[in-house]
Amino acid sequence: MLRLVVGRGTRGQGPAVPIDLLPTRLPSSLASGEKMPSVFNRLSELLQRNDVQFNELRHEPVFTSQEAAQVRGTSLASGAKALICKLDDRFVMFVLPADRKLDSKAARKWFKARNMRFASPEEVLEMTGLKPGSIPPFGSLFKLKTYCDECLGEESVINFNAGDHAISISMTFAEYMRVESPQTGVFANSLPNDE
Repeated sequence: MLRLVVGRGTRGQGPAVPIDLLPTRLPSSLASGEKMPSVFNRLSELLQRNDVQFNELRHEPVFTSQEAAQVRGTSLASGAKALICKLDDRFVMFVLPADRKLDSKAARKWFKARNMRFASPEEVLEMTGLKPGSIPPFGSLFKLKTYCDECLGEESVINFNAGDHAISISMTFAEYMRVESPQTGVFANSLPNDE
């Protein structure tokens, strides 16, 4: 079952409103039973606060980029895939088109890093409260620096999971750049995946 909900924001003018980072871990003050806002709620609030027009799509849970593109009815290339990696001693988020793979050699060279690896599922859960595959391409929500592959900009509209395997958001690439302000570079392989 699919349900489309249009975001309440309007297309904004000018720079994004500064992001108030919400904690990703449950503060002790909430241990009494209060609930921390979900990643989806924090993301929706961020987009609305910055007057971003976006579409929300509720769908069956998806666990691969191919499944997500199929259920959304969009191209694989328009998927914004968020990957958390450890470069030497720090974690960062890479955002790539879903039809591409991370070029770790190019990324290590760009960062002048000696070591690079994907974060383990346990590390991802600890940093984001999420399982891999549901992470939105907003590292700022998790206090992670975001690096976006420039070929994602070839898509005027991008699509991504929004903190849940059964919720997707669609928004313009220009608005994504305005709100998240990721650093851009070449981090993906040059040819789309055959997967």
